[in-house]
Amino acid sequence: LSGLDPAQPYFQGTPIEVRLDKSDADFVDIIHTDSAPTIPNLGFGISPAIGHLDFYPNGGKQMPGCGKNPVSQIVDLDGIWEGTRDFVACNHLRSYKYYSDSIIYPDGFLGYPCASYELFQSGNCFPCPEEGCPNMGHYADKFKDKIGEGFLKLYLNTGEARDFPLWRYKVTVTLSGKSKVKGYVNVALYGSGGNTKQYQITKGTLKPDNTYTAYIDADVNVGKVTKVKFLWNNNWINPTFPKLGAATITVEAGQN
Repeated sequence: LSGLDPAQPYFQGTPIEVRLDKSDADFVDIIHTDSAPTIPNLGFGISPAIGHLDFYPNGGKQMPGCGKNPVSQIVDLDGIWEGTRDFVACNHLRSYKYYSDSIIYPDGFLGYPCASYELFQSGNCFPCPEEGCPNMGHYADKFKDKIGEGFLKLYLNTGEARDFPLWRYKVTVTLSGKSKVKGYVNVALYGSGGNTKQYQITKGTLKPDNTYTAYIDADVNVGKVTKVKFLWNNNWINPTFPKLGAATITVEAGQN
């Protein structure tokens, strides 16, 4: 059974006979997309973990792309009729859109086991554990034989609009050069599966020999990394022409 943002009002906090629960089937997976409290936030979705696998994309409360103004969002999505309906319950309806996207991307929507979304965002639950990470959506049941007794909360990030899946990478850059400068460092990944855009790894004071780490959610699974593009900029003209390079760049893919 797959629960697509199961309802919160009248169901949350009730006995398991009344609502969806992991005792209802051999395997129950849940996608939580609108689990903010009903009052005052008007969340429609249940927030506690209730299945064998509970996925909380983007933290499970506010989905990217749902905070836009009505006009841009309605035009964005699926035309006037579906767009208007989606504006009213955008977070709630993201659950089925993620699910339908997951059918097309068997390697997408990896859910990372983690105690909270904040810990996931800060990189504490990266990479996937030894037994791997389940895929949110249609292929969640590939993980069926690896589930334990308790509840497993899984976190991931998605895109703002179709296509929704993102692939998480840890990028670590050690700088080389003579003197420190202010500015930013960007990195783009190239691989057998495609190339990413540039992602900012750090900004502020850049010191040679220092190491900077960032977690990026790329909209392409680059596969085997073949090249990394490194770019730094100090945003203003410096007559001393400071030079910075990358001594090393390490890329770690979350799934392996």
